[in-house]
Amino acid sequence: MASRAGTVAQPQDLVDLTALLDAYYDVSPDLGDPGQRVAFGTSGHRGSSLKASFNEPHILAITQAIVEYRAGQGIAGPLYLAKDTHALSEPAQNSALEVLAANGVHVLIDARHGYTPTPALSHAILTHNNNSPAGAPQADGIVVTPSHNPPGDGGFKYNPPHGGPADTDATGWIANRANELLENGLRGVKRVPIAEATAAGTTGKFDFLSSYVDDLPSVLDLNAIRDAGVRLGADPMGGASVDYWGEIGERHHLNLTVVNPTVDPQWAFMTLDWDEKIRMDCSSPSAMASLINRMAVGADGSAPFDVATGNDADADRHGIVTPDGGLMNPNHYLAVAIDYLYRHRTGWNPQSVIGKTLVSSSIIDRVAESLGRKLVEVPVGFKWFVPGLLSGEGAFGGEESAGASFNKMDGSVWTTDKDGILLALLASEITAVTGKSPSQLYKGLTDRFGDPVYARIDAAATREQKAALGKLSPSDVTATELAGETITAKLTEAPGNGAAIGGLKVVTENAWFAARPSGTEDVYKIYAESFKGADHLKQVQAEAKALVDGVIS
Repeated sequence: MASRAGTVAQPQDLVDLTALLDAYYDVSPDLGDPGQRVAFGTSGHRGSSLKASFNEPHILAITQAIVEYRAGQGIAGPLYLAKDTHALSEPAQNSALEVLAANGVHVLIDARHGYTPTPALSHAILTHNNNSPAGAPQADGIVVTPSHNPPGDGGFKYNPPHGGPADTDATGWIANRANELLENGLRGVKRVPIAEATAAGTTGKFDFLSSYVDDLPSVLDLNAIRDAGVRLGADPMGGASVDYWGEIGERHHLNLTVVNPTVDPQWAFMTLDWDEKIRMDCSSPSAMASLINRMAVGADGSAPFDVATGNDADADRHGIVTPDGGLMNPNHYLAVAIDYLYRHRTGWNPQSVIGKTLVSSSIIDRVAESLGRKLVEVPVGFKWFVPGLLSGEGAFGGEESAGASFNKMDGSVWTTDKDGILLALLASEITAVTGKSPSQLYKGLTDRFGDPVYARIDAAATREQKAALGKLSPSDVTATELAGETITAKLTEAPGNGAAIGGLKVVTENAWFAARPSGTEDVYKIYAESFKGADHLKQVQAEAKALVDGVIS
């Protein structure tokens, strides 16, 4: 824990906006440096203009590649274009619009000239496609966001007609074509000035906010929240949900307070994350320190809100704070949400499965078994939940990084991307219907199923070692025990769908660990959990690191 973690940012922590924006337009990437080429991770292409990894040439090339990809796929409907509150998001959106308009693509941008959460973009795509006649042109979208990343970062993500994150086939093709265009000096990129692009007959407006907010009663029991008088405090954390929360409270007559409506591209109001960086990670106690402190119980024994929530910059993640439990571990809340939803959503397919990523807590496995529901464990990445959410066969999908979504009351699709607003509001519904906070309900689950201890640590690794980790097979692991228990499974493919996990998971009766290479840093991540306490978890972590290092060195 860094010494200033959880304290308010100081002037020296703030990004130089002038330098950041100048670099976006003035710096060209060196394509001989892998870090400056277009590369799509699980949530699109990310980088910083100051590091020559997110500059105008990148966005022009990526957008032209998307134009060509959608043409090749026969996607001819409108393209919804959205942005979050990061400083690089608006210039990147403008660059994208210049290319889209020049190519004659029908683009819909926010009618309020505001910010758009990722789930609102997904909801818009799905609403258009589901309400269109059979055979009609399908819509897709682009959201300009690096999610919870620091203020100096930018991000660019493509969502095809299924509304969720593009799969690796799509992103691989787009990245390869974008890099070709960069190598050719952007020859082949069509572009018009922003004024012409904005005024183009193919550029239109769409009210993302109303489409999303007005449809919330189809997915949540807002009447229960209102009737119970649940006091909800919502912190947009300077992100794209800022206008949405106020409208949600007003339109649905909820006792809802927007805790901090400030939008500041430097995020000067933020408390520093664990490494003294500004990062809008609503699952981090350090980044959420202001809201956690605000929820402290006063001398009269009461807290200002029954539930307080935070969202990251594009509102695809959620943080849940309760008076009795503080900031909930994302795994804990996922378990509570799953237990509640599968008991209360009677309109869902009675055979619908529960989706989780393989680095999420095993208490979810025990909850699923108690519900009599099949658990489908998939690799990291929300894209794996898209088919189930679309069909209703997997009515809930969630991952340990505080991202989840679930289906409407009738079992039909709501979003196929993570929805932090939805999961935050669900915490209020749970409180209203059960009369207990989510953290109290989690205590009830641990009383029944055991109390797991979970943590993630990073271990140094070279690029070659990371590549080796990503290519392991179970036979590469010769160990038979982990932390005093017999190893029951060695996984390099997800048991739910057989897809490669890009790393290794080792399981025993009461513990497990998973190791995956980082896509952006010279480290690999070790996720680990034990139902035998903190000391056993440390033993698992130490043996996991030794085991992995021995295999990849």
